[in-house]
Amino acid sequence: MMKHVISALVQNVPGVLSHISGMFAARGYNIDSLAVGETHDPHFSRMTFVVVGNDNVLNQVRLQLAKIITVVKVEDLSTMDYVERDLVLIRVKASPLQRSAVMELVQIFRANVVDVSQTDMMLEISGKESKVEAFIDVMRPFEIIELVRTGRIALARTRQEQESFSDQTSL
Repeated sequence: MMKHVISALVQNVPGVLSHISGMFAARGYNIDSLAVGETHDPHFSRMTFVVVGNDNVLNQVRLQLAKIITVVKVEDLSTMDYVERDLVLIRVKASPLQRSAVMELVQIFRANVVDVSQTDMMLEISGKESKVEAFIDVMRPFEIIELVRTGRIALARTRQEQESFSDQTSL
């Protein structure tokens, strides 16, 4: 089983997310991560899925996505050189005596402190999943109060040829 990062360019119309997530659910495919956002063109959004499965599962996902009219293009970024990011906000208990230890870890991981109270600190980190997971692990001894993640976003590093949004769906 392999994690596949799939990027789908979709028309920015109501119901697209519901339609696509319903397709995944109806066929028993699990979405490990999902992020959706408008692109530079407000008529289109990019959906980034992380799907765990073998090549057969990936092929079925591609075929099912291709059948949806509002899907313009599908790419398996896992087969390309790509940049990925995951954003996490994490609140940890941190007494005044613990703050210097937390700050040291924040600096090592290039995270940011976004809020501080008498009893806790809210931290922000973005990066590859492995970096984010490692940061979460080192924060566990301070007692994690809350944690929220965006889901993974990703883009291919370079394009060998320029493709327009209207190109046929491919993988």
